[in-house]
Amino acid sequence: MPGPNIVFVMSDDHAAHAISAYGSKVNSTPHLDRLAQDGVRMDATYCTNSICSPSRASILTGTYSHVNGVASIYTEIDYRVPTFAEVLKDIGYQTALFGKWHLGERPESAPRHFDAWRVFPGQGEYVDPLMIGPDGAGIVPGYATDIVTDQSIDWIRQRDPDRPFLLLVHHKAPHRPWVPDEKHKHLYPVGSIPEPATLLDDYSTRSQAVRGVRMSVADDLGADELGEELPAELRGPENRDARMRWNYQRYLRDYLQCVQSIDDNVGRLLDVLDDEGLRDNTVVVYTSDQGFFLGEHGWYDKRLMFDESLQMPMLIRWPPEIPAGGTCDAMVTNVDFAATFLDMAGLEAAVALPTSQGRSILPLLRGTDVPDWPSAIYYRYWEHDDPSHHAPAHYGVRTKEFKLIHYYGAGLGVPGSSDRIFAAEWELYDLRNDPEELVNLADDPAYAETRAALTDQLAELQQHYADTPYTGPSTPHPTWPWS
Repeated sequence: MPGPNIVFVMSDDHAAHAISAYGSKVNSTPHLDRLAQDGVRMDATYCTNSICSPSRASILTGTYSHVNGVASIYTEIDYRVPTFAEVLKDIGYQTALFGKWHLGERPESAPRHFDAWRVFPGQGEYVDPLMIGPDGAGIVPGYATDIVTDQSIDWIRQRDPDRPFLLLVHHKAPHRPWVPDEKHKHLYPVGSIPEPATLLDDYSTRSQAVRGVRMSVADDLGADELGEELPAELRGPENRDARMRWNYQRYLRDYLQCVQSIDDNVGRLLDVLDDEGLRDNTVVVYTSDQGFFLGEHGWYDKRLMFDESLQMPMLIRWPPEIPAGGTCDAMVTNVDFAATFLDMAGLEAAVALPTSQGRSILPLLRGTDVPDWPSAIYYRYWEHDDPSHHAPAHYGVRTKEFKLIHYYGAGLGVPGSSDRIFAAEWELYDLRNDPEELVNLADDPAYAETRAALTDQLAELQQHYADTPYTGPSTPHPTWPWS
């Protein structure tokens, strides 16, 4: 019996807390909620490097950045590392990709192992975007989210109905700069959007490395991003709180309007699957390549290991196999996606994709208890002190109860990183008592044993994933393909 069809919808920078199925306080996403109602909502899915290109490479290959070579947005995928799409194509799946790629356009790094593909070069544009494919490049009139869905729907309708298919529907939205579709510009008006409790965070216990990032809603978003000039009376350090609130409303308005187009188009896609009689034999997955700060801690963007950036939404529907309306709080990462898709197709990932470092979550989706499922996840951000955001390089471990982060502060030659060396710093959060991650306990004597245990666990994870910990200012990383 042929395996199921797989439709994998991925947006860019869509925070889980901007989906109503996850309890959003700022918007409504009825079509994404349909996936949660008909399938499983994953409540503890995390990225392993919170930035676009690295996350996409990890999803495709089932490997961490140090294996697939995509450590920053300035790097391209190592074509020698196999992908789950390649494996599925080899066993007879029809394969297609439409939308954002962001892993390089050179022949060595352009999409491969797809029967049909058309993607945005780089980040792409929202309106009348340039798209490239095997037959060349051209402007496609319209709004990007609609275009990607149209192309996906057309391909579904023209497919060979006798063979299973893999379809990657990869949206640009809601990546910045936020350009909503005209039909959504009445939604979420300024002044109507609830503020997060940590909008005015003062970072009083945070590391110097974190205090130095340039991701402030108040200070690092301007008229180019928000579409309006800041009123004169809101300028200056004495007006920072008022400026934060003024910018936040405009930032969230545009961001949420972009999300609304995602939701509408997911609804269109689900309706077509129903119309084509594909509902029961098609896995539908919705995710984003990472999380995003929606004003929490006064930030936008991602990169850091705080939960708003770390958590990915993941909604999965497969009617014959996955009970409807379920939730799962097992800790999984984007490195697990490839093994999961192969398992759904009846393949053992360890055999079909031996380079994979992930593990199939299909037993979890079916409600099976997996006693040896990992109780912690490993994270590493490589793009140290990048030109725009100046986020520090760091790695860490997250368990259900705690998070330990080591800001080692060196670029190690990763493209996009600076040569500046930052002093090493640590942060420790008690997620049971401080879920908003406001109080750094790294130097609290009461948590010394906890920190020591987490430090050991971090080292074990690095050994498990064959990642090299930082040991000094000039330490190179031995596995980079550009070394």
